[in-house]
Amino acid sequence: MRTRYVIRQLVEKALDIKRLTPEIENEINSELTELGYISDVDYEALELLMAEMDAGRVKLVPSLG
Repeated sequence: MRTRYVIRQLVEKALDIKRLTPEIENEINSELTELGYISDVDYEALELLMAEMDAGRVKLVPSLG
């Protein structure tokens, strides 16, 4: 069985490291494509991520390394 709210977990990872890497972004996109919908919990997590990025607290980076 798949873990619920995978997107939320990916967002938490980005918030923890204060970076949105291409790897995390690709995993989020893959989950969205596979599921075909987004839960309220995952949607709220993505809203938080976007707000943190807009505020400059999370950076979009080319890769984790």
